[in-house]
Formats: sequence, structure tokens, C-alpha cells
Amino acid sequence: MAEYSFDVVSEFNPAELTNTLDQARREVGTRFDFKDTATSYDHRGEVIVIESASEDRARAALQVLREKAARRQLSPKLFKAGDPKTVGKGRGQIEVSLNAGINDDLARDLRKRIQNVSAKVQVRIQGDQLRVTSKDKDTLQSVIKSLRDAEDIPVPLQFTNYR
Repeated sequence: MAEYSFDVVSEFNPAELTNTLDQARREVGTRFDFKDTATSYDHRGEVIVIESASEDRARAALQVLREKAARRQLSPKLFKAGDPKTVGKGRGQIEVSLNAGINDDLARDLRKRIQNVSAKVQVRIQGDQLRVTSKDKDTLQSVIKSLRDAEDIPVPLQFTNYR
């Protein structure tokens, strides 16, 4: 009998993130409520630093970033914002870390969740992804549905290599 499988990964398209940042910069540059605030988005590796005239304007700039990301199919879970802080001359700053990747603890938690859905599936942890296999396609579909519906998973999940 045939075996079916899929992979659970947590990643994002860096080109879409770049496009999102460009669109957010453009909107902040043209909106009246951001006039003379010198709002900037600085992408440094795994962190995006948002800086503006005040903490409230920095929060608003973060909201603009999230809206633009949603339009480009980037999950809101990808952006893990820190607390706004005041830097020199009363300017507000927020550090937003990019929250992607499956660490070992999360992989074990996901394995338990998947086993709770059905005991008929096998789950193998392969680095930063999980391979889920079963003899029944419907069981795999129910696993995907349960993982998509879970709100408390801290990272965005994608399901790839469905065979």
C-alpha cells in the first residue's frame, strides 16, 4: 500500500519581505500623519528596527508593516515586536525580530500535537522541519487542518512536499 507524506516547515520568502518593507516605506513617506516624523525601517539580518518621532508613531509604523505583510501573504506571526523604547531626542524605536524556523522544543511539541490527532501517522524530525507520513490521505489532511487551526503555535507554518 502507498505511503503519503508532507513536510512541516517555518520559513518566509525574503523577496516578499523586501517588497513589504519597500511598500511600508512608501506609504509612510506619503501619509499625512507621518509627515515630518522621519520614520524609517532598517532591516538588519533577523531584526527590523522601526524608528519614528515618538513611540506612538513607531507603533503606527509597525501596524503599517503588518498590513503590507498581510497583503503579500506573510503571516503576522512572522513579526515578533519588542516593547517600544525612547531613544535620543524623544524618538521612538521598536525592534521587530523575524520569527521563523522550528527549534527542537517546538518540533517535539508539534510531534505531540500531530500524534494526538491520529496515532496512525509517523512523525520524523529532520533538522528544522518535520516529515509526517501515513497510509491514509484523509489522516494527513486532518493533521494539516489541526495545525492550521492552532492559534498558540508561535511561528508561521507551511506544508510542503505533499505526496
